[in-house]
Amino acid sequence: QVQLVESGGGLVQAGGSLRLSCAASGRAFSADNMGWFRQAPGKEREFVAGISGSGSSTHYVDSVKGRFTISRDNAKNTVYLQMNSLKPEDTAVYYCAAARGITWTFDYWGQGTQVNVSS
Repeated sequence: QVQLVESGGGLVQAGGSLRLSCAASGRAFSADNMGWFRQAPGKEREFVAGISGSGSSTHYVDSVKGRFTISRDNAKNTVYLQMNSLKPEDTAVYYCAAARGITWTFDYWGQGTQVNVSS
C-alpha cells in the first residue's frame, strides 16, 4: 500500500499564494505518476494537476493553467503544488493521489488538506 500525507493548506486572501506538499511512502515513488485533486463544498472531486514519474510531463485543468505549478523531488519522495493568484473558486479540500506506474488511474489517496481563499 502507498501512504500519502498532504500539508500546507490554510486561509489566504484572493491573489495570494500557497504551496502544498505531499509526502509519499510504500512504493517506488519515481516510477509513479502523481496528481492533485480538489473537492469544493457540494461539488464533485475534480482533477487539478498531474505529473509523470520523472517530472518530464505535466497536465493541468484549464482553470488553473498559468497559476498553479506541480513539481516533484524524487530524492525526497515529495510532490508539490505551488498555487499563485488564488481565487475564491479555488477553495476546496485538496488531495494528493498516486497512480500505478505510468497509468493515469489513481489508486492511492491522501487524507486531504483544506484551502480557503477569501474575497
